[in-house]
Amino acid sequence: MAQFDPRRQPRRFTPHMFTAAAAVAVALLAGKLYQPVTAAEVPPLTAAQIAALEIQAFASAGSPAGMSQPETVQVQIQRGETLEQAMLRTGIGADEARAIVRTLGNAYDVVNIRAGQRFETAISRPRVGRGDARLIGLTVRTGPATQLTVSRSFDGALRLRELEEQVSNETTVATGEIHGSLSASAGRMGANSRIVAQAVRLFSHKIDFSRDIKAGDSFTLVFDRTVTESGRTVDTGDLLYAEIKGQVFYRFKPEGSNEAKYFDADGKNIRGFLLRTPIDGARISSNYGVRRHPISGYQRMHQGMDFAAPTGTPVFAASDGVVVEARRWGGYGNWVRVRHSNGWETGYAHLSRFARGLRPGQRVSQGDVIAYVGSTGASTGPHLHYEVWRNGARVNPTGAQIPQGSELSGRELAAFQAERRRIDALIAARRTGATPTQQAAAEGLRPAQG
Repeated sequence: MAQFDPRRQPRRFTPHMFTAAAAVAVALLAGKLYQPVTAAEVPPLTAAQIAALEIQAFASAGSPAGMSQPETVQVQIQRGETLEQAMLRTGIGADEARAIVRTLGNAYDVVNIRAGQRFETAISRPRVGRGDARLIGLTVRTGPATQLTVSRSFDGALRLRELEEQVSNETTVATGEIHGSLSASAGRMGANSRIVAQAVRLFSHKIDFSRDIKAGDSFTLVFDRTVTESGRTVDTGDLLYAEIKGQVFYRFKPEGSNEAKYFDADGKNIRGFLLRTPIDGARISSNYGVRRHPISGYQRMHQGMDFAAPTGTPVFAASDGVVVEARRWGGYGNWVRVRHSNGWETGYAHLSRFARGLRPGQRVSQGDVIAYVGSTGASTGPHLHYEVWRNGARVNPTGAQIPQGSELSGRELAAFQAERRRIDALIAARRTGATPTQQAAAEGLRPAQG
């Protein structure tokens, strides 16, 4: 039987070709054919080409005789479950489930499959009486720009194809409002974990995330990214600009410097000596000062600040320094102490665990993950106890006179101002809707991967 050519125009279209099941059932017929026949290599496709092939494939394939129109069934691998077992939950027969696993295994690790992995399937069921359901198509995303599809040809055989979407580089201006944490809000707008981490570190110098941020506060992030035509982030470069609650930061690399830094609009380095909060999105549950101890019930001095957060929340180094202690320490439980310059030290207590490889003598940079929130030692629940030391004595983390950053001048200031004008022009163009190929509206972005 002659194979269907998805690039040949069909004679007619039917309304159901646009259903959600179509996207799965299509086989995404424009990729690398693994079995049982071969196909020529096809270059990455545009979103429009992909959509056209999907419509043609669905319109031509239809449903098996005596079976219903395909319905979309989301399949998520459960803990301890194999792919074959997950496929059986859709209602297909055991032989068909094994055939699907065997076919997909030509290009996908079906043995070491992880819990939580999602597959999208299109399933047809018998119109009358009982019987096994039948797979029309299955799709699994293997990367931001790639996916594998198993589909059924006219002779009933299963076909495996890989689709790669075209990607391009662009500068993205993402503007939105904070709902929940900054991490969650930025992630919903296309910023991946790398950009979110940079933004969190950046704002930690000036903003207390537990008290200063309110729902509805606006923010803007500018960053380079590699993106698919459908708007999915493949990779990101560095964060070029960030704004929140009137705080504005630009990325700039001074002449002769080994690394870029962030400056305010006047060219002042915004990197404070210590982060105001060494944890993202937590609330202050206890301040520095005299309080009633939650376990003993006695009035006593609380020589640090407590941040309530779920177990496993990352804890950041408040400044550059050297790890002095990473050990169990009485009522403090798992404890880390970091020595910084000019007599400053910071301490972190009740940790669930230390960062992998963390040990005394190790150098850390401001914003590095050094441990994770827990409830070890004398603790009533998961939280971070944070201390700041100055010349061997504990001080109030919010009241201490902490050193500030430096300022640009001369040629460096002029170069910075030129970069600032470039970024400002991108933001202005985004707000006016100009040059759409260089800016992406926040509402048009898909969540990033990873």
